[in-house]
Amino acid sequence: MEKLLSILDSIGIPYAYDHFAEGESPEPPFLCYLLPGSDNFSADGKVYHKISEVRLELYTDYKDLASEQKVEDTLDAAGLFYNKTETWIDSEKLYEVLYSFDMEGM
Repeated sequence: MEKLLSILDSIGIPYAYDHFAEGESPEPPFLCYLLPGSDNFSADGKVYHKISEVRLELYTDYKDLASEQKVEDTLDAAGLFYNKTETWIDSEKLYEVLYSFDMEGM
């Protein structure tokens, strides 16, 4: 978990786990991260190697290539392989760029 928090700190964009408390959300851009599952390696009924699924959500009020580049440069520097998708959330009037990746040892 420390490695993930260090990565998030180095991006330089405000972040929270899952969501910000109501009324405490910063102005975009901001990040939310989730740990929705795992893909652990096991044998003999024991976990030998922990691997957590990470979802990192970048929220912006316009297509913000500079913020996307900050996130991607930081993930690249950390040696993480990620997939990226994007969607417009009409009810929030925000773009969400989702980065999905696995991290070991969490």
